[in-house]
Amino acid sequence: MEFPSDLKYHQEHTWVKIEGDIATVGITDYAQDQLGEVLFVDLPEVEETTVQGETFGSVESAKVASDLYAPISGEIIEVNEELDDDPELVNKYPYERGWMIKVKVSNVSEQNSLLSSSDYKKTLE
Repeated sequence: MEFPSDLKYHQEHTWVKIEGDIATVGITDYAQDQLGEVLFVDLPEVEETTVQGETFGSVESAKVASDLYAPISGEIIEVNEELDDDPELVNKYPYERGWMIKVKVSNVSEQNSLLSSSDYKKTLE
């Protein structure tokens, strides 16, 4: 399982990559593995806001429906529309093409409460 070191992780199995004041968010390799084949991704609309630790959508698989928790607060500026037609991108490429939302970060210091790759791995042991 992969946990890229250039990302930050929320304990509820989402990741975030922050570049300037823009954050790209998705679910971890571990989360997609636990879900199994992703059948549907329910994401918010552009211009809605996320709040760190609160739900911003859900993922449905053959096994279960699971809430998605925001790793960072801000305004949603883009949603990965590719997931509407091909939700399995989340399984195949959780850190690349399977990203879910892009957020204009409202409080960059929130990233300080997130986990590093090694700390996230420890929570899975």
